[in-house]
Amino acid sequence: MVELAEEAKKDTILIVDDTPENIALITSLLKGLYRTKVATNGKKALQVVVSNDPPDLILLDIMMPEMDGYETCRRLKSNPQTADIPVIFLTAKAQVEDEQTGFEVGAADYITKPISPPIVLSRVKTHLQLKKMYDFLRDKNEFLEQEVARRTKEIDSIQDAAMIAIGSLAETRDNETGNHIRRTQHYMRLLAETLKNHPNFRHFLTDENIALLAKSAPLHDIGKVGIPDKILLKPGKHSPEESAIMQTHTTLGRDAIMAAEKMLQAPSSFLQFAREIAYTHHEKYDGTGHPRGLAGEDIPISGRLMALADVYDALISKRVYKEALSHEKAVATIKEGAGTHFDTKVVEAFLQVADRFKEIAQKYMDGPDNE
Repeated sequence: MVELAEEAKKDTILIVDDTPENIALITSLLKGLYRTKVATNGKKALQVVVSNDPPDLILLDIMMPEMDGYETCRRLKSNPQTADIPVIFLTAKAQVEDEQTGFEVGAADYITKPISPPIVLSRVKTHLQLKKMYDFLRDKNEFLEQEVARRTKEIDSIQDAAMIAIGSLAETRDNETGNHIRRTQHYMRLLAETLKNHPNFRHFLTDENIALLAKSAPLHDIGKVGIPDKILLKPGKHSPEESAIMQTHTTLGRDAIMAAEKMLQAPSSFLQFAREIAYTHHEKYDGTGHPRGLAGEDIPISGRLMALADVYDALISKRVYKEALSHEKAVATIKEGAGTHFDTKVVEAFLQVADRFKEIAQKYMDGPDNE
């Protein structure tokens, strides 16, 4: 059993030659140092290398019937499963152009016959060591790539959870459930996906940016934490003075997110869109919104998308100061606001997927089962 275990630890060399005398010579040379396998033609060699016990190195003759060594080597190197196995040509073809062809088809080395046993053993040892180093580096790189991917996913999950948690805290002050931010998050992604191929939006709505928009949407009303309860929770209509204070939640939200960005020392971080959304989602396309009265395409795309998503959800939701509208009436209201409250192109996209907005609203409706 010990002998079998020791044998299994040895590197395996595949000898490919159609001459029995050559096979016997190479086998005796390698005996005791390596495990050996034999193939008498190129086709058989290709079968051996894809077996459950592939070789670590191949000693390959060139002049063989049906499939010569050059073609065998080409096929080995074209197959990702076998491309990394080093091939050393052992051949009587000793012309410079023969050797050049050998390297061109992917050989690691080229030894001419009659062979020198010390040279063969030295070259075999060298290329096995190189392969081990290459395999180690490849495995290390694969591990590092997997670890980076795992940690990146973990960071994304933490960011998502933090966004939703902070957004939910803001919503609870407004007597709303966390389902409002879930719904608006899904509305935002749906609108963005619908517009991603539109000529006016495709430059911005990349897959990466769409993911960031959805990630950032929960912070759209984060500034409400700075609004006094007597104004934020007032069941009736606000006075002009109260409305002015209420409107400051956009600036408060922007400032809070900017402060976080400064701490991260990353002004172009994943918080960029959260800052834009918090600050501009109450701007109106005709310039009558707040806080800056931006109009048309001066309003960031993120703000234009959030404006529609937020208003639709407000229309279909019951509040202490109003009853909920039906989906159909909400759609009609959004449609009437095209070109005034909302970007016409965003409204057109909304109308294409309005039924899916309704499905999202039903899936994440307010209630104890969905909180």
